Amino acid sequence: MKITWITQAGLLIETNGLTIMIDPYLSDSVGRIEGKHRRVAVDEALFDICPDVMIFTHDHLDHYDPDTAPRFLTKKEKGMVVLSPHSCWMKAKAHGAPHNYVRFEPGVEWTEKGVRFISVPAEHSDPCAIGVVIEAEGKRMYVTGDTLYSNPVINTLPENIDTVFLPVNGVGNNMNMQDATRFAREIGAKRAVPLHYGLFDDLNPANFDFDNKVILESYKPAEF
Repeated sequence: MKITWITQAGLLIETNGLTIMIDPYLSDSVGRIEGKHRRVAVDEALFDICPDVMIFTHDHLDHYDPDTAPRFLTKKEKGMVVLSPHSCWMKAKAHGAPHNYVRFEPGVEWTEKGVRFISVPAEHSDPCAIGVVIEAEGKRMYVTGDTLYSNPVINTLPENIDTVFLPVNGVGNNMNMQDATRFAREIGAKRAVPLHYGLFDDLNPANFDFDNKVILESYKPAEF
């Protein structure tokens, strides 16, 4: 399994012959709309990819980006499976064919070419926000999306999580590094990957105090 961090909370996952993209923020719309400009340039080569599965975890600019999402959703070369909660689903499906728009609420599962996607809750300022558990190659990967430390969220999760990808920036209703560390330990994750830093701030991921942490480099694939 190959995973590439595409800045902020965005991930590109390649497994079982599938290309999966999660929360691509590949513009400067937050700068244009809110005045917070990105510090890491966009890798324009990502727009040459036609994912098999696209996942949006919630309707915030840096997750469902109005400048990025249409560049993928208006491609007609092949249909994608688009998994998203109601807040994003309504916007995404307006782009129409040839994609399959699945309303991906907590508890919903979708299997594509042997890869299973499980929607789980998140505790965030978008009440529709979700996380996603991905089961592939005998591994269970958990992408929290944006969330606070939440016992109700923890109690919904499956056991034996190999790797958790989670926010550590501590603003905008996200966990800070201390709570993200507690969260990763509480769910029993074997490894933890900090996300949601460095694009708008100067946080140092080395301060994420988890023994088996993996620090990804922007746009550089890593084997999992």
